[in-house]
Amino acid sequence: MKKVLVLGAGLVAGPLVRYLLNADEFTVTVASRTVEKAQTLIGAASNGVALSLNVKDEAALEALISDHDLSISLLPYVYHPVVARLCVKHKKQMVTTSYVKPEMQALDADAKAAGVILLNEIGVDPGIDHMSAMEVVHKIAEKGGKLISFTSNTGGLPAPDANDNPFGYKFSWAPRGVVLAGKNPARFLKNGKTVDVPGPELFAHHWPCEIVGFGELEVYPNRDSMPYIETYGIPSVTSMFRGTLRYPGWCTTMKKIVDLGFLDETQRDDLAGLTYKQLLARLIQSEGLNVKADVASFLGIDSDSDPIVRIEWLGLLSDEAIPAADDTYLDVLASRMLKKMGYAPRERDMLVMQHEFVAEYADRTEKITATMIDYGIPGGDSSMSRLVGLPAAIASRMILQGEINVTGVHVPMIPEIYEPVLAELATMGISFQETVQQL
Repeated sequence: MKKVLVLGAGLVAGPLVRYLLNADEFTVTVASRTVEKAQTLIGAASNGVALSLNVKDEAALEALISDHDLSISLLPYVYHPVVARLCVKHKKQMVTTSYVKPEMQALDADAKAAGVILLNEIGVDPGIDHMSAMEVVHKIAEKGGKLISFTSNTGGLPAPDANDNPFGYKFSWAPRGVVLAGKNPARFLKNGKTVDVPGPELFAHHWPCEIVGFGELEVYPNRDSMPYIETYGIPSVTSMFRGTLRYPGWCTTMKKIVDLGFLDETQRDDLAGLTYKQLLARLIQSEGLNVKADVASFLGIDSDSDPIVRIEWLGLLSDEAIPAADDTYLDVLASRMLKKMGYAPRERDMLVMQHEFVAEYADRTEKITATMIDYGIPGGDSSMSRLVGLPAAIASRMILQGEINVTGVHVPMIPEIYEPVLAELATMGISFQETVQQL
């Protein structure tokens, strides 16, 4: 039996591990810092092994990698190059769901020489976004069309039945990453002109987005969209945009939270003993007699406006003491969000992805809209964990069974990879609905 090593036992590991165990063709080793987490994933499976591993122990990591045919790294991205180098050294295959960083791309020639694939970006975003986009891009090219506009919007959100807080958002894990994404500058192409959005202004750039079969959400730019013109091989486009989806109101509120200074990561030793209200008063230099009114005035909005209602609901105007562990303004915000905006048991998340392509043909112009809406399973897997884990699991199986034979550093943009992965996902109810409109 081929041997698979899964590094990490976090929130997205469950669907991936179960898929590989159920294939009955592989021995699956799950290595985690906490062996109990790994054992929970393995359960009673006879072809599963749970191990404790400190990934900083490179000798132990190397021993495991050399003893397996393929390693799937679900570790933080900073560890991927270490795993990749060891895979190349021992001529082993590797799969990750993370973006390709320069350190990973630098291993391309060595991986080819070793005859192995280092497959990255095979989750949902990145992953399903690339695969579903390339499927349509290639179809348009085959029909003789020229792509002139491409928009791709994605969001992980509470399902409507779980959307019960003023922010319209919930966290499955630490909010820090989601919140920090609000500091990223963005760039996109609109009608032939490059649009640059500075980080502090990101949440000021949002607009409604109609999701086919669902309704209205709002979208804001997701980092730099420009490299995808080359990545997707679509130099003819005059508009190229990748966005993040949220329920309406998120961006307006987050812009005000940014304006208050809550995304500051500077470590401070003067937060201990303060209440949330006292901190807000300090941030806006208020005397503290009516902090709520002063915050509204500072932000240039009414005291009963939605952002103030949300800030108050979050507890940032309360007389509760700030936890001792919070030593940055960002920590203060993130810990409140984690406390107030988590998923309750049996609540469902939802993942929405929608692409819009505008293609010119000799006799017509078409807008093709491809929409995927996927829901978590109450009491079971979240949509996010399924849509990140299953593409990686399917691709891993295909590599081990010789169905993917390319070598080097890859992302899933070639038909050899994306066609069978998308086809198998469709059998699991994970697919896109396409509509075509003549313009």
